[in-house]
Parts: sequence; C-alpha cells; structure tokens
Amino acid sequence: MHPKAQALHPHKEKVYVKVTSETDKTGYVVPTSITWADGREYRIENVKDFRPADTVGSDLSGDCYTVVIKGQMKHLFYEHLDRHFNGRHGRWFVEVQSG
Repeated sequence: MHPKAQALHPHKEKVYVKVTSETDKTGYVVPTSITWADGREYRIENVKDFRPADTVGSDLSGDCYTVVIKGQMKHLFYEHLDRHFNGRHGRWFVEVQSG
C-alpha cells in the first residue's frame, strides 16, 4: 500500500477488554467502565450513540457504542458470538492502531 494511503487508512486490530455494564428493564445494555488487561480501568462518562456494526475480519454481528471517556469520544464494540455457543453471549473490544 502507498504510504499516503496507509496514513489515511491505518491498520487496526481488536483488543478485547473487560467491560462492566448495566442492563435496564427494557434489556438495553449500558457499558459503565472498561478495564484493560493490565488492570487500568476507565469510567465511561456517557454513551452518545449505539448502532449495529459488523465486526472487522469476522462474520459475526456486533454493535458499536460511541462512548465518552475522559472527555473524549471513543468507539467500544460488542461482538456477538455464534448462537450455538451456549453460556457466552459475546465479548467487548476496542480497535487500536497496530504497527
């Protein structure tokens, strides 16, 4: 890929994270904090948007939450697992630039 094209479309990779969330009485899931593998925890100040979103590099469906952390808008994704996978509904990830 041409260097200018790489700058415009940087490669991103999924980083799976622990998310604490609440579910309201209608079944809507509201993420409240993100914890990285090294233990750093960030409180989600607000959820600005929610929409269905396919997950990159996978045939699984998912959701994208636009959240506010430390005053900055970020995307938090929920990846739905195969419906035949009992006991696990899905997992959370963020996209980070790689290499």
